[in-house]
Parts: sequence; structure tokens; C-alpha cells
Amino acid sequence: MLHCAAAKDGASILMIVAVTGLGREARLISRPDITTVIGGGDAAALRQRIHTALEQGARRVLSIGICGALSPTLEVGDCVVATEVVTEGERFVSHGPWVADLLDSIPSAIPASLAGTDTILSNSADKKRLYEATNAAVADMESHIAARVADECRLPFAAVRVVSDSAARALPPAAMVAMAKSGEVDILAVLRSLATRPTQIPALIRTAWEAEKAFRALHRCRHVLEPGTASAPLGALSLDMG
Repeated sequence: MLHCAAAKDGASILMIVAVTGLGREARLISRPDITTVIGGGDAAALRQRIHTALEQGARRVLSIGICGALSPTLEVGDCVVATEVVTEGERFVSHGPWVADLLDSIPSAIPASLAGTDTILSNSADKKRLYEATNAAVADMESHIAARVADECRLPFAAVRVVSDSAARALPPAAMVAMAKSGEVDILAVLRSLATRPTQIPALIRTAWEAEKAFRALHRCRHVLEPGTASAPLGALSLDMG
């Protein structure tokens, strides 16, 4: 069983643990004063990695990266600050003052509910079903894990996610096998998929182009991790969870 740990005496305080799904996301937001953890589609491993980061002294949990749209009103490149994270059986409310700070820092961001899912949503029908079940605007595979750990440890949680595929967009088979558990691209798996179904190449190129647009937008949001961005001090954030 995993336990929540307070910062160790004399430990270097890592103010935020930034939770991502992909290695590229982690590299994009990397800073010396935060710690990043990568999910790689493995929920159990991600949970362990978040706890390990908290044992080193992190006192806030931020899920940050790209996501899929559930709402048909969202477009690729739109940034969402989660007001809550929901699954079909759980609901985790984001930390209000932190959400307000994030929205102030990213004026174009949209406040909305975010759905957590343990599987990649490969087509519009899957997205529509989750949209109808949760009424969430976007979905990803990491935020519900991060929110659950933050809730268990009574620490502030927030999420910043950028849309990389619209609600109407279906992902090609190669994109479904592209993520290795390390969070890096599994080139061999992609090539095998393309060899089996070469007709998906145009769709894969389109998916890659849309992902690039999302990563550019994410890069413009990375300033939310800079020291001093939040107006609420760390102490206030932690006390609010009591």
C-alpha cells in the first residue's frame, strides 16, 4: 500500500510535481525547480511515480500536457484549465485559488471539466459516449490518477491541458500503438502498423500535424510553472486543503 509522505527534513523542496503522459511533454515543461513524472499509459506506474515525487517534497500536483476533445466546440490548440476531474464513478474538484491563478496567467484558457480515462479514445463514438456520461469538455489518461493521489494526500491539484485531437477526429491505428510505457514514441510499433495498413499514412500525417499545433500551444503555457506565477503562497494552498 502506498502512503502519503511529508517533506523530509533538509530535503530540497520541489514545489510542484508536474504529471504528463509523454516524454516530450515532460521535456517541454522541464525546470530545475519542479519534478516531472511520465505516465506512458501505465496507471499503476504513474501512481507510484507521483508518490515517489511527493516523498521528495513536492507539495502541489499539476497535470499538464495534451488531451483529446470531447466537446464539439473545442478545436486543436485550445487550452483548458480543469475546474474538476471526473470519471464515470469519481469527481475531484480542482483547487479553486490555483485555478483562478492559472486562468489569469493564460487569458485564452477555457475553464471546464476534464474526464479521466484508462484507455485511448480512438474514435468519435467513444468520445461522444464519454462526453454524454461525464459532460466533460476534454479527456486524458493521467489527470484522474494525479487528482486521486492529490486528494488522498490532501494536496492542491490543478490541470492544464491543450487539445490535440477534436471530438470528431478518429485516430489512425498507428497512433494507437505509438506510445511506449516510457512515454516515448515506439517507432517499431508505428512502422509495423504502417506496413500492415499503409492507407492510414495520410491520417497519421494529419494527426502528427495537429499534435505539433497542440505542442506549440503547450509551449506557450509553460510559464505557469515559473516561480512566482501563482499569487497564492504555497502555505495558503496547503492550508486550504485542511
